[in-house]
Amino acid sequence: MIVQRIAVITLFPELFEAFGSTSLVGRAMEAGLLSLHLEALRPYGLGKHLSVDDTPYGGGSGMLMRVDCLVAALEAVDAQFVSEGPFHRVLVTPQGAPFKQSAALALSQKPRIVYVCGRYEGFDERVRQFVHQEISLGDFVLTGGEVAAMAMIEASARLIPGVLGNESSACEESFSEAQQGGLEYPQYTRPVEFRGLGVPEVLKSGDHAKIAEYRRMQAAERTAVRRADLVSVQSKGKL
Repeated sequence: MIVQRIAVITLFPELFEAFGSTSLVGRAMEAGLLSLHLEALRPYGLGKHLSVDDTPYGGGSGMLMRVDCLVAALEAVDAQFVSEGPFHRVLVTPQGAPFKQSAALALSQKPRIVYVCGRYEGFDERVRQFVHQEISLGDFVLTGGEVAAMAMIEASARLIPGVLGNESSACEESFSEAQQGGLEYPQYTRPVEFRGLGVPEVLKSGDHAKIAEYRRMQAAERTAVRRADLVSVQSKGKL
């Protein structure tokens, strides 16, 4: 039984072909924990050239993606899986809420999600009336939403129970609840020494209590130095 069905509306479904057949996402699909459906937007275009964009009212540079074409694609996705219920609709846009680990966790718990990937200058404003959530990968602009959607899909898919080979892998990593939303502690493996750089003695001691305390302190220090903004949020109890 599919645990989560993901659909992506895009002008370039071919960009997702390798993504959907390799690495973590591919393994999740093979295990039946994830399904990836690609809905090409072009067939919902208008006219001889199947246009999905048009010039903005009031003037301005660039082209905007049409609301009628996008909504037609959204409704087609729902219709194809009508027996499973409607999809949670996510608009991938730089104007959305910043994507964080908490958002990845929330998305991992939804049975059906459809990501809407934009191109050109942006979306007709009315598109926002037909989605449930707007998410941004960060404070920068990409040519399209496909790369951002892939990042969101992978970040949330790895949190689905059974996807990771070791379930504890997601428990103590950066931004996790175990780290109180902060950064993960530094880690080491063989060789024990490399070009004068060694492994901290406490990690070789076998004293699990001391190792746990060392890691806790290192995580707190690293978070304070590299991401003071996370310390501020922690102190307010928001993570």
